Parts: sequence; C-alpha cells; structure tokens
Amino acid sequence: MMSKTKKLRGSFRWTAWDPRLLVAQMAAVQALLYSSLALLLALAQDLTGAPRTLDHIFAYHELHVRNSEGCSVIASFVLNAIIGAFALWLIVGRTKLCLDFSCTFHGIHLVACWLYNGSFPATLSWWTLNVACASVTCVAAEFLCLRTELQAIPLSNIGAKVDL
Repeated sequence: MMSKTKKLRGSFRWTAWDPRLLVAQMAAVQALLYSSLALLLALAQDLTGAPRTLDHIFAYHELHVRNSEGCSVIASFVLNAIIGAFALWLIVGRTKLCLDFSCTFHGIHLVACWLYNGSFPATLSWWTLNVACASVTCVAAEFLCLRTELQAIPLSNIGAKVDL
C-alpha cells in the first residue's frame, strides 16, 4: 500500500496531497478576507457617512475617485490586500501556494461580482484595482512566507529520533 505522504527530492518538507486541507484553507481565506473587507468598508462608510451596502464590495460603479466615498472603497480594498497577505502567511504558510490562493480568492470574487451585477466587469477601474490587490496580496504573502521558510534550522534537534 502506497503512503499518501512522500518526501520531494531536494526538499526538507514532507508533503501530502490533501484536498480537504486545501479546501478548508481556501474557505478560511475566503471567509477571513470577505469579513475583513466588510469590516473595513463599514468603518470607511461610517467615516464618510455613506450608507452600508453590498454594492461597495461587488458593484463595479462604486470604484471611482470622484468623491471620498469612492476613495474609501478603494483604500479598503488595498488595506484588505495587505490583510490577505497576513492571512495567507498564517493559514497557508507556503511560498509556493501564495500565487494560487491569491488568484483563487480574486477569481472567486470575479465570479461573485459577475453574478451580483449580471454582467462581466468591463470597467478599467475594477480590473486595475483587483489586479493590483491580487499582486499586493501575492507578493507580500510570498515575502512573509519566504522569511519564515528561510529561518535557520535549529541544530538542537539533529540528534532527535525520526520515525519514518
């Protein structure tokens, strides 16, 4: 019987294909990022006096720089991208998976916006903001994960018994 766990050649990590873990991590990242975005937008709407609405999360026409309401929505998305990097670092913790999880989150957001609006997003501001946020999330998360992965390996565990 083959073991589900295997060691990759040239790698110190034990890896396993675990679809349940990946789905759970993706659900956790989605929930955390949408929750933090909703909280940031609620705070921004309180500051600008704008009404609370799902349009700020999903509607294309809300992304503009014509007034403080639109600027606060954009700022909330950018801050959420930074929070997303920390979420990927804490939940996923692998540099190799940051691009996958960042693109998956924004791909699901694309589908959600498409369904909410009833049409495919065609505004340059929506695409620019979402591509920029996906990039910030991915690069910052990769930086955080890489710093963790490159930490020195403690030598005190070398003599420890390894069960294979």
